[in-house]
Amino acid sequence: MRAGGLCLRSCHAQPPYPGDRHPEAPLRAALTALRTELGVPESFPPEVLAEAEAAAKAPPPAAEDATDIPFFTVDPPTSMDLDQAMHLSRRGSGFRVRYAIADVAAFVAPGGALDAEAHRRVTTLYFPDEKTPLHPPLLSEGAASLLPDVPRPAVLWTLDLDADGRTVAVDVRRALVRSRAKLDYATVQRRIDTGTAEEPLALLKDIGEARERLEVERGGISLNVPEQEIVERDHAYELGYRAPLPADGWNAQISLLTGMAAADLMLTHGTGVLRTLPTAPDGAVGRLHRTAHALHIDWPHHMSYAELIRSLDPHLPHHAAFLQECTALLRGAGYTVFRDGNLPPVTTHAAVAAPTPTARHPYGDWSTATPPNSASPPAPRPPGSWPDSTPSQSRWPTATASRAPSSASASTSSRRPS
Repeated sequence: MRAGGLCLRSCHAQPPYPGDRHPEAPLRAALTALRTELGVPESFPPEVLAEAEAAAKAPPPAAEDATDIPFFTVDPPTSMDLDQAMHLSRRGSGFRVRYAIADVAAFVAPGGALDAEAHRRVTTLYFPDEKTPLHPPLLSEGAASLLPDVPRPAVLWTLDLDADGRTVAVDVRRALVRSRAKLDYATVQRRIDTGTAEEPLALLKDIGEARERLEVERGGISLNVPEQEIVERDHAYELGYRAPLPADGWNAQISLLTGMAAADLMLTHGTGVLRTLPTAPDGAVGRLHRTAHALHIDWPHHMSYAELIRSLDPHLPHHAAFLQECTALLRGAGYTVFRDGNLPPVTTHAAVAAPTPTARHPYGDWSTATPPNSASPPAPRPPGSWPDSTPSQSRWPTATASRAPSSASASTSSRRPS
């Protein structure tokens, strides 16, 4: 969905660069100045690119060959940094979810130039005119990306669910995988709605809706906030919004299902990193009542905050505005590191209502990921700053970790919490 109204134009300004006569040049200059002011990294140093090229030419061997599984990816249509793929199947009366996460860390030598640069950059930054990637595109959009029809190293999760979508068994190991299809959200939604999706894709709705029901049961809250999109058109930038499709939510449920399993394993073994969020402070929900009134949204006194959120339609402008205001309740999220069996006093994420390692997917830039609703990104860390017993991505074990989950992780996840 595109909402017009904000169009950034500078048609009559003096171009700041010789030979650059496009009317958007002043805006581009302002964005460049902003990146300079914020100290945003520019190109990768030569030694980082050299190390990335060497790693891309000699990909690490995988512990297991899982290239026979027909994985598929679901991402925006222009994305090339494909970091997760899935395959869904029935298992008796329940389901089996296979979830592969691109093993970028397998290409990164601990303490090397790539490792140091990733710590310096912290996360990928997106601007209207360009993005500043965490890793060189040679890896993130090439050798380490789960592009279709090429083998790629991955961390492969296998999660068995019962008929209600509850997790009954978890297995994780390093493996070589091969995606068969690069899909986008609109295509996924259309195929499922028209009944033309093959079973592995059609099950995304069945499993996603089952996980959404468990989310309601658990008390988790999904904020279907419209995504901002910067569109360049006629030498101008326009700010639009895309309301999420149901397929967005189903995909997020699969991702966060895996996250709950990862959190459960870390808590069981007493070492890991969790994404935690305290409950909203006193008065925050009261302020939202006043916001709802100002936006002419009916919020009966007997209706809970969670019930109201689930009743809203992000396609409606006043509902979308209210959902955006609700992201204020997600501020204060942070990463909690624990080790040697010393569990922290707070292990849950208030919006998820369960433990989770990140708001996106387990171990995907796990020390640096900053989801859209975060108040601020985590501070950069020098190489080697993690506790010795908290392994970096590059030191993951290749052995299988398999166990049934505790009741805390039997149900999971909400859509894109911070």
